[in-house]
Amino acid sequence: MDAGSFTTIRLLSGAVVLFIMIHVHYYKQPNSPIHFKCTKNWFAASMLFIYATAFSFAYITLDTATGALILFGSVQITMVAYSIYTGNRLNSIESIGLMMAFMGFVYLIYPDLNSPSAIGFLLMSIAGMAWGFYSIQGKYSKKPLFDTAQNFINTLPFIAILALITLPQAQFNLQGILLALLSGGIASGMGYAVWYLALTGLSNSQAAVVQLAVPVIAAVGGVLFVSEEMTLRLSISTIIILGGIFIVISNRYFNQQKQ
Repeated sequence: MDAGSFTTIRLLSGAVVLFIMIHVHYYKQPNSPIHFKCTKNWFAASMLFIYATAFSFAYITLDTATGALILFGSVQITMVAYSIYTGNRLNSIESIGLMMAFMGFVYLIYPDLNSPSAIGFLLMSIAGMAWGFYSIQGKYSKKPLFDTAQNFINTLPFIAILALITLPQAQFNLQGILLALLSGGIASGMGYAVWYLALTGLSNSQAAVVQLAVPVIAAVGGVLFVSEEMTLRLSISTIIILGGIFIVISNRYFNQQKQ
């Protein structure tokens, strides 16, 4: 289906699923009323919308590996740059761990890389920066599930505008609709709530490098569930990426213990 319709259904289904989850979660707590406010955090909602929209349109002209490299590269740069800007500089060991994890990621996808189109590169870079800022917002979340639901619900005005703009090019089919529903309700809605929960225990630099585990998880999932081959490249890149993540996480932990 077309990118605009996919994004619309994805974000809308995420909002619906999270809205239901919030009410189920608070069902046994009648003394804790639920108040959704469309003006609570426009910035996080706009970053979520920009990420999802730019991501979908970027992949029209990019292959999977190239898009992933641009996306994760933009996320790392955004979150690490913000960490440095706020005075939380990476020490030498953390920098080594970050570079190690990213090089492992590049090594994993290198055989499938192609030269990106200019528009695809620009859109995916914007998506990466938006996701970086959305993740940074998660550091301040006190109620991850509620805040994620709030962010998705706050995208509704943006979704309506996108739907109107892309309506003339809309192309629907059952498979596309089902994939958009699963992407929004399960992978995005529930997944982003878990991500906001995880962010409460991570620094921005740690969160940046931890995300490089995503392609490893996807590749291993391919081996376990769809009979893809466990190649030497996958094995080596997994060790390098996880090793880099371990260096960053453990170094920050040991430094905190010393203090």
